[in-house]
Amino acid sequence: MSETTSSEAVAFAQTAQRSPTASPAKEGPRPESMFRRRIDPVSALEELWRYREIVISLAERDIRSRYKQALLGFAWALVTPLAFMLVFTLVFTRFAKIDTGGAPYVLFAYLGLIPWTFFNNCVSVGGMSLVNNLALVNKVYCPREHFPLAAMAVAAFDTVMSLAVLIVLFPATGYAPKLETVYVPLLVLVELFFAAGITLLASSVLVYLRDLRYALPLALQIGLFATPVAYGSHTIAKSATAQDVYAAVNPLAPVIDGFRRTVLMGLAPNWTQLLIGAASSVVVLVAGFAVFKKLETGIADIA
Repeated sequence: MSETTSSEAVAFAQTAQRSPTASPAKEGPRPESMFRRRIDPVSALEELWRYREIVISLAERDIRSRYKQALLGFAWALVTPLAFMLVFTLVFTRFAKIDTGGAPYVLFAYLGLIPWTFFNNCVSVGGMSLVNNLALVNKVYCPREHFPLAAMAVAAFDTVMSLAVLIVLFPATGYAPKLETVYVPLLVLVELFFAAGITLLASSVLVYLRDLRYALPLALQIGLFATPVAYGSHTIAKSATAQDVYAAVNPLAPVIDGFRRTVLMGLAPNWTQLLIGAASSVVVLVAGFAVFKKLETGIADIA
């Protein structure tokens, strides 16, 4: 018995000498067991289309709740662009010389306010759409994109309502829209891409960083004056190269400029700047959608 015990002790000592600081290896999770969020754009778009009725239902609910028991009703959709148009007209026609291409300034300003107001409403309301509907998000399954998209549908409804003002402004100013207005749907498509990308990005990030809800209105106010709404894009960017860079950074610039060129001046859009703005809008849309899908899985946990 003693010989066996001593031989075991010798073997243990030899093992200890070979690895005096040996410790059990710390193994992490196997790579195949780790969760990775894989985005299939085709499947995501198919799912969006399959649940499209939810967007209509959410938008209808928001429109009804917004204008229910309101004294002016749908006329409130006209208040914001009309108020800004009056302020811009009083300030810029008195204290600044704005080149409108021969068109009345009220039309020049209002055609800039229509696309800007749509973008502003998309981002401000759509950015908060998930935060304001967290209870519904956690109870009903549907693609989370439907909530910011429903907010965009409401903004589109308000924009269509605001077009009624043009029916009064054109005869009142003795001006008529030009035939080149047929280019407007193309301009609208570029803005839709850009607005959707920013709205998806803002709505997903705001769920995680609630402090940004206070910064968002400030950013939009700064964006109003950084976008050629009250003046032409050539006021900010003088040279052609600067305007191209401006169009890449702010795709709303060639869109608003295109509205004025086509409707008021009878010219085609500046194709170079519009293509640059369109490419930038597509990049923003793809990036915003990718970030949204990456952050989507944690929305319920954050709530």
